[in-house]
Amino acid sequence: MTTRAIAEAIGQRLGLPTSSVAPDAAADHFGWIGMFFGLPMAASSTITRHKLGWTPTGPTLLEDIADGPYFAV
Repeated sequence: MTTRAIAEAIGQRLGLPTSSVAPDAAADHFGWIGMFFGLPMAASSTITRHKLGWTPTGPTLLEDIADGPYFAV
């Protein structure tokens, strides 16, 4: 899942447009956390699923952003 997909889902819930930020401008735009956006930090639940026999049953992150209570007015 990309940072872009997460930002677009949040923007949609807030009714705000999203825009791209160049990797070299991320730190200036996002502050300290911006340096992480350009790094190759892919994550996977494959090992956890295999070692623990875990099968996720809840919503995906994007489903949770779309339907969760985080943006209640």
